[in-house]
Amino acid sequence: MRLVDAHCHLQDEEFDQDRDYVVERARESGVVSIVTSSLNSLDASKALAVGRNYPDYVYVCIGSNPSNLDLKETSYLMSIIEKHRSSIVGVGEVGLDYYWVRENQYREIQRSLFREWIGFVEELRLPLIVHSRSAGKYAVQILLETNFRQVLMHAFDGRIGWATKAAREGVYFSIPTSVWHSRQKQKLVKELPLDSLLVESDSPVLSPIKEKRNEPANLVYAVRKIAELKGVSEDEVAEKTTVNARKFFNLKTRNLQ
Repeated sequence: MRLVDAHCHLQDEEFDQDRDYVVERARESGVVSIVTSSLNSLDASKALAVGRNYPDYVYVCIGSNPSNLDLKETSYLMSIIEKHRSSIVGVGEVGLDYYWVRENQYREIQRSLFREWIGFVEELRLPLIVHSRSAGKYAVQILLETNFRQVLMHAFDGRIGWATKAAREGVYFSIPTSVWHSRQKQKLVKELPLDSLLVESDSPVLSPIKEKRNEPANLVYAVRKIAELKGVSEDEVAEKTTVNARKFFNLKTRNLQ
């Protein structure tokens, strides 16, 4: 199988002691490309460095933690993205997080910033990776207000109805390795077409094995569960999700030729 990890955080300090071994295990498990996403300016610098250390294998997206409502930081991150436009494959993760942000006034700021990010990536013609924890409905509503559809909903935890509305409009969904035990993610897989799916580890979190650090090599767990739920072969899931990832991120590497 050839797999693409569409979303993780390989630059996270959890991997500082054994990152080379994590990448080696990913290669051995069939992962041909890893997309790592950042959450702030310091994280972006580290992600770019990790990408340089593993050329044509680890690709970078630069984003902002949705819980960060600092307008100056947002502006600074956008300038970093513009500077490194040719070195990244997408913007994200960005979006809404109603799990951590509860007050309506701050949620309104989140929504405003999310709309700014959508307009920003549309101008740059880059893919957008969306975080929507406990806010799936509202994130989809905002997206569907626009004509922008080069969107990946990562680890979507919202209602299936909103997911299917977005999928019909061409929005992709990356299924995390936690689908191994998450009933909500399993329902999502059952209802969405394979044409709309990618796979992700979201390393170092959302492990298929509870209480253990996650890593890209665990993508096989997501593939196995999706194949089981869809009643198709693991090879078919691997091939389709890899094609989808290659198309979404415009990955043209020797690993995917």
